[in-house]
Amino acid sequence: MLDQIALGMLVFAGIILFYGIIVLHDIPYEIAVHRNHPHQDAIHAAGWVSLFTLHALWPFLWIWAMLYREDRGWGFATDKARMQAERDLAQELAELRQRIERLEGQSRTGPRPEGKL
Repeated sequence: MLDQIALGMLVFAGIILFYGIIVLHDIPYEIAVHRNHPHQDAIHAAGWVSLFTLHALWPFLWIWAMLYREDRGWGFATDKARMQAERDLAQELAELRQRIERLEGQSRTGPRPEGKL
């Protein structure tokens, strides 16, 4: 009777250990998902590869997942004024493109009445 209980406890511990290691290796992927990392799938695949390389890649995956943040990107550009200027330029460029498309659409409709542009 005690042998069967001991065997059941060993099987239970083995299952918990097996799934625990899998959950542990998904931590970098979960960090990447939470931070909206552009390389989420690569980090997830590398986590599975790390299972077969005796966890050698896992610390590097953790670092890779932690490097990116959605609000500051990779962290190289810390000048908020410059980032705001880039956003303003992108918005202005989009407005100019819309204006060009609108003007080209007007030129295709035919000749304009005299005195109007």
